Order: sequence, then structure tokens, then C-alpha cells
Amino acid sequence: MSITGGPAPARAALGTAADGPVDPSRLPAREAAERELSKPMYHENDPNLLQRAMNRFWDWVGDLLSSVSGAAPGGVLGLVVILLAVTALVAALWWRLGTPHRTPARPGSLFDDRPRSAAEHRTAADTHAAAGRWNQAVQERMRAIVRSLEERTLLDPRPGRTADEAATEAGRPLPAHADRLRAAAREFDDVTYGGRTTDQQAYLRIQGLDLDLEQAKPQLSNAAGGTAT
Repeated sequence: MSITGGPAPARAALGTAADGPVDPSRLPAREAAERELSKPMYHENDPNLLQRAMNRFWDWVGDLLSSVSGAAPGGVLGLVVILLAVTALVAALWWRLGTPHRTPARPGSLFDDRPRSAAEHRTAADTHAAAGRWNQAVQERMRAIVRSLEERTLLDPRPGRTADEAATEAGRPLPAHADRLRAAAREFDDVTYGGRTTDQQAYLRIQGLDLDLEQAKPQLSNAAGGTAT
């Protein structure tokens, strides 16, 4: 037994109780405080879900940049130099290679499944042109050209014919317009299959070709000698 008056375990137990006894009367007060602080009036200025997500994102970006700058030679200054070098490289490649273009699709049939007359195609082209829809106007005017040549028996009606094929075949009886026909076919293909956007000038060129072809006199000897079967 210790000379201080009692076993050591007993003293330890007494000391613990004396140092910090649990007061059950405080629990209801703490719960009441928590309920009070949980009321909406105390959280009106809290960030919403989106703001909290953005704050976490920017914290992550900051941590990432800090870790990268620590690993990069020269710290933050070295990181800035690296980013500038990468930006310059991307700009040089863009300037050298140009703007990426979609891979052109393979040209398909000039006409859809519903046959229409040349006059109907011209009306559709004029409607699109009046609305500034130049892509559709170019397409319909090229169809009007080919349909008109079929109606004049300068081209044999053939399902599945492409614009390039029509231009090549029409250039035989109309050699003076062969280059313009091929240019119109390329414009049609670029708009229809190449993902390009055309403009009013292109439409007016094809419209002018259509009007000139209406007045052109064909060389039937060339058509007879070269028309595909």
C-alpha cells in the first residue's frame, strides 16, 4: 500500500473522474444548439452545389499546378516557359497544316428517290436562295441543270448518276461549257459530301451556267460518239 493513502488504481480512477466528469445535463443544450444552427436562416449565404463543385475543381487545379511546378525545372517560371513552348508548337502546326477538314464522303447519286422536273428544281433553288440557304440552292440548281439536259435528250436518264459523271457526259455535246460543268459538279460535291459551306457567288455562277445552257446549241456528233451506255 502506498504511503499516500490508497492503492494506485483507485487513485487513478479518482483522478480521472475529477479531471473531466461527463455532465449529462449538457447534452440537451448541445442538441438544441445544433438544431438552431441547422435552420436555413443560418445558411442563406452558403455556396450551392455547383459552387461547391467549382471550388473543389479549382482547388484540384491549384494542387495539380503546384505539384507540376514543383517537379518542373525552375518551379513556376519553368512551368510557364513549358506552357508557352507547347502553345507555340501547336500554333506552328496549325499554321503549317491548316484548319482540319472533315474527310469528304464518297459522292453519291445526284437525285433523290422522288423524280422532279427541271422547273421544279429551279423553283426549289430560287426558294432556298431567297432565304439565304446557299448550300441547298446550289444543290437544287445543279440538279436542275442535269434534269434539263435529260429533258432535252442530251443526257440519257440514268438512276444513280453522280454530278461528276453528269458533267463529264454533258461536256461532250456542250464542249464550250465543259469546264464550267465540271466546276459546278465539284461545288455540288463539296457542299453535299465534303461538309463545305458555299455562298451567293457560287450559286450565281451555277445559276448563270444553267441559263447559258438553256440557250446553248449542242454538238450532237460529239454526243453520239462519246455518250456512255
